[in-house]
Amino acid sequence: MRRMFWLSVGAVLGVTGYRRVTALARSLRPEPQRNTLTGFAADVREGMAIYMDRQAGRAPAALDAPPTRGPGRGSSRNDDLKDGR
Repeated sequence: MRRMFWLSVGAVLGVTGYRRVTALARSLRPEPQRNTLTGFAADVREGMAIYMDRQAGRAPAALDAPPTRGPGRGSSRNDDLKDGR
């Protein structure tokens, strides 16, 4: 019973101490600037818009393209590259 008591006391003190130290560390650290996070999100959106514009002019993806070989024949991208297709 003594061991269980001291184990419980140690756990309670440990959790309490951890929470106090964490709160103190957060109070000493400066708050992240909201403008920085907003600016980052705007840059990501702009970059994705540029990416989508560039991808719109490319050929369709392999799954969207019509099949170039008949069924039952294995397709190999290496053969297509060698033949220049």
